[in-house]
Amino acid sequence: MNFSPPSRNLSGAILAAAVALALAGCAVGPDYVRPTMDVPAHYKESGPWKQAEPKQIDSNHNWWEAYGDATLNTLMQQANQANQNIAQAEAQYRQARAAADAARAGFWPTVGASAGTGRARTNTNGSNLGNSYTVGLQGSWEPDVWGSVRRSVEAGDAGTQASAANLAAARLSIQATLAQDYLQLRVTDLLKDLYARTTAAYARSLKLTQSQYAVGVALRSDVALAESQLKTAEAQAIDLQAQRSQLEHAIAILTGQAPAGFTLAAAPADPQMAAKMQANLPAIPAGLPSDLLERRPDIANAERNVAVANANIGVAKAAYFPALTLSASGGFNSASLAQWFDTPSRVWSLGAALAGTIFDGGLRRAHTAQAVAVYDAAVAQYKQTVLGGFQEVEDNLATLNVLDQESVAQGQAVKASQLAEQLALSQYRAGTATYLTVVTAQTLALSNERTLVQLVGRQLVASVALVKAVGGGWDASQLSQPDNAAQAKNNNTAN
Repeated sequence: MNFSPPSRNLSGAILAAAVALALAGCAVGPDYVRPTMDVPAHYKESGPWKQAEPKQIDSNHNWWEAYGDATLNTLMQQANQANQNIAQAEAQYRQARAAADAARAGFWPTVGASAGTGRARTNTNGSNLGNSYTVGLQGSWEPDVWGSVRRSVEAGDAGTQASAANLAAARLSIQATLAQDYLQLRVTDLLKDLYARTTAAYARSLKLTQSQYAVGVALRSDVALAESQLKTAEAQAIDLQAQRSQLEHAIAILTGQAPAGFTLAAAPADPQMAAKMQANLPAIPAGLPSDLLERRPDIANAERNVAVANANIGVAKAAYFPALTLSASGGFNSASLAQWFDTPSRVWSLGAALAGTIFDGGLRRAHTAQAVAVYDAAVAQYKQTVLGGFQEVEDNLATLNVLDQESVAQGQAVKASQLAEQLALSQYRAGTATYLTVVTAQTLALSNERTLVQLVGRQLVASVALVKAVGGGWDASQLSQPDNAAQAKNNNTAN
């Protein structure tokens, strides 16, 4: 039988009807609305920099450069390029982006090609043995009448943005951890220098007691007490090396290196280094609580996950409606290659099918309920993340404020204990005080100086924690930029 091709009017009518139906279709399910939060107008706690000018922390600045340490800057470059947790998050972003592209492919028809040859015997009009050759194109398209594809694309795009925010959060977490470990290592160097000066002073005191004992003006117990004090300080100094080694190993891992091949030289000895570090402690602006919703990548990640869950409700609800599938095929089928382009060898077909589920035992209802529950959980997670962000900022603001006041008092205690130590030694040399008085004064002086150095370390760690708590200069508007994660990776590599 010879089939004539369909008229253009018929083809156009079918196509126009399909397009009109697709355009007229609505995307079922709720449109996304960002969950509302009760955001306070101001933070409860205030920082210790009311009279100072806070250093700017935004996407145009590398926040760690505020600490003025070239070694830290170099380590940050290495971590941005080689840290494996960052590399994993970047790969997960590319995975999410590919999934969004796969969802977007649902807008387009599927087209395939086929070709074949065969040899067969038929019994029509007697036994007949012959060849057959076929070639053709097939296409099918399911118009997105109910918005299932649109909701899937919406979920995919939001998922990509959530993954980009997760990448930024991973990078910020690594950077903050690296900065804290490095600054703690430098504080450990300060403590080692303190103990080096202290043990040298204790060694001089031991020689003093030995000289006094040799001439009969001191007791043997004074010598033993001085020796015990010296050895105790030496043991405490050795223990600091274990802390420094662990911090050095942690920094090596954060920068993508094996600890065996990584070494950080000790900072140059400087009795005033602690005071200098404290004086150069950067002031970090906290901004307003409402800013936090746009400046913390973990909050942006949680909010984008809410958008994903919202879109998936529409995908689940679209399953209640029938699916329209349009199909077309055309090609050639003949017993000879030479006859392929003859009119009798041409074959074609057009079709449309509407299919829907009548009974599924409550499966679609269960899927919809599941999608709603996932959305509710995502909203709760988002709100909890926001509240946790507020708490982190308040905690570190309070910590910095208290440590600032505490360090002033501790500095006064150091000066007083140093004076007491000098007076006790003078009195001992003059024979008007026992060596126990000297030991007590020296122990108090060492304790106060160590506490002051540790306070500087706590201030540095808290300032880094505040940088992380306010987002490290990150901005959620970056999520709308094309290929955001790759751009962010390039920027941080350059930095």
